[in-house]
Amino acid sequence: MNKRIFNYTAVIEKDEKSGYFAYIPALSGCYTQGETYEEVVKNMQEACELYLESVRSAKEEVPSNTFVSTFNLSLAI
Repeated sequence: MNKRIFNYTAVIEKDEKSGYFAYIPALSGCYTQGETYEEVVKNMQEACELYLESVRSAKEEVPSNTFVSTFNLSLAI
């Protein structure tokens, strides 16, 4: 079986209480957390693999990456 390479953008945010939170915008419901940055990256890899396995098992189309860009927004309030 030929494997295809899929690239996704993961968003990682720092949470003051529980470490780090990560999600992939293109994969609705694919998210995880970890106490350290390294842990959340590892957990995101595993979550993404499991997500894509379930999509393929259901014979659904694998979502493509919809990521465009990021920017920082500064507001004075």
